[in-house]
Amino acid sequence: MDRCALAYQYHQEGWNCAQSVAGACADLAGKTPEEILPLLGGFGGGFGGSHEEACGAISGGVLVLSLCFPFAQSADQGAKRELYRITKEFRSRFFEVFGFSRCGDLLRARPGVTEKTPAARRLGIEKHCDNMIVTAVELLEKLVEEERG
Repeated sequence: MDRCALAYQYHQEGWNCAQSVAGACADLAGKTPEEILPLLGGFGGGFGGSHEEACGAISGGVLVLSLCFPFAQSADQGAKRELYRITKEFRSRFFEVFGFSRCGDLLRARPGVTEKTPAARRLGIEKHCDNMIVTAVELLEKLVEEERG
């Protein structure tokens, strides 16, 4: 399955950035897109279209990571620390590629497709948010694979 292409397809269909990333990666967490897509309706556009908070592609990725590496018991502080570590690593990798993690900053900077965004290059992506989406999926796949060993 080409999750990057699927995420791009979701975005073309009208799903927001967060939904597109998480929907395409639902299987990594043992979920279906139908279970995940509704959970992220308000997370696109830097939280509800404000463009001032976290990029939706990152938000979608964090949901997937939360499902893959759950912190599900309040007493399990080890799981909490581990999930936070993995989540920070995801955000850090995204930041390394694009130089920003906030939606508004990304929109102003408009980082393009480069050698750091191979999935976007492979798919012929030209639009800004599509680049963020497919790259977030690519980063997420790699991180989950590394963490699961």
